[in-house]
Amino acid sequence: MSSGDYPQRSNYRMSFSVGGLMLNEGLAIAKVYRVGEPWVSARERLLSQGTSSFPKVASQTRALREVYDRIGHLSDAERQYLSEEADRADQQAMMWLAICRTYSFVHEFAVEVINERYQSWRLDLGLEVFDRFLAEKADCDPSLAELSSSTCAKLRQVLYRILRETGLRSVEGRIQPIWLSGRMKRLIEENNPADLRIFPGNGG
Repeated sequence: MSSGDYPQRSNYRMSFSVGGLMLNEGLAIAKVYRVGEPWVSARERLLSQGTSSFPKVASQTRALREVYDRIGHLSDAERQYLSEEADRADQQAMMWLAICRTYSFVHEFAVEVINERYQSWRLDLGLEVFDRFLAEKADCDPSLAELSSSTCAKLRQVLYRILRETGLRSVEGRIQPIWLSGRMKRLIEENNPADLRIFPGNGG
């Protein structure tokens, strides 16, 4: 799916559809990320290092751009923790944090749907939950209403894949809490305590 599939005037960046959590790519980029580095320079360097496992150069370049942008939304301390100290669970949580900071649509879904449903003990997260949320957002951003049904299905598929890979959605389709380590929780609180709301079980 190319960027042309999305109306240019959309208030939301929907390019999270290029892949899932992409943890391995995120870890590799976090180790070599250079603050303020132009993407063109970063792309050539990362592609030459074979950071991504995507088979085609075009797909690889697009995926790397998205992951590079995600890592860029983490603080220096968060990137260092991700690449040098975090265990697997915290690595997954950190990539989820980066995704939510990059894509406002995903962040709003995490806060307005996942966290609210968890707080009210409505733990089921069926496909129709995403469809209703997308329809509600389309009322405020008409360009979302112009997305084809196949594009909507792709967005839902990828977002739910990310939720599964993060551990937020079980194989039975239910919301699961994410328990952060004390170190990671402090890092988030130092940067923006409100981000804890994207982790059910950790924020208000």
